[in-house]
Amino acid sequence: MMRVQLTVNGERHEVEVEPRLLLVHLLRDVLRLTGTHIGCDTTHCGACTVLLEDRPVKSCTVFAVQANGKRLMTVEGLERNGTLHPIQEGFVQEHGLQCGYCTPGMMMTSYAFLKRTPNPSEDEIRHAISGNLCRCTGYVNIVKAVQYAAARLQEGGA
Repeated sequence: MMRVQLTVNGERHEVEVEPRLLLVHLLRDVLRLTGTHIGCDTTHCGACTVLLEDRPVKSCTVFAVQANGKRLMTVEGLERNGTLHPIQEGFVQEHGLQCGYCTPGMMMTSYAFLKRTPNPSEDEIRHAISGNLCRCTGYVNIVKAVQYAAARLQEGGA
């Protein structure tokens, strides 16, 4: 067993884990943050994407011990004081989800992308989310959701 200290969504945690425990299982099974989904266990789908030190990572291929001493943000960290983040609003307003399985990973990837690229083109959005698979929507409304969020953020939203 190894002791891991990390900050998730602004909250500090210290837990004992097996060295081989994946970050996605630490989040879901130990910390009970079940918004991060397990889709493929091979990095292909992106459903498990979280931010590690502000960078999107696919948590199904990161060991929990690799997050020791680091900051993480999961989809649960987007909402603040009962108010949805503009990326969450965008997915609702623009119907950017159907089954919802890919949505947390899409949101986290999009959140990090919009931090780097506040006024993206449609092509830039499509490239940014290309590591996240959606089997339901065809991506049109996901792109619209990210465009919605970009506009809201430029207006001064969250």
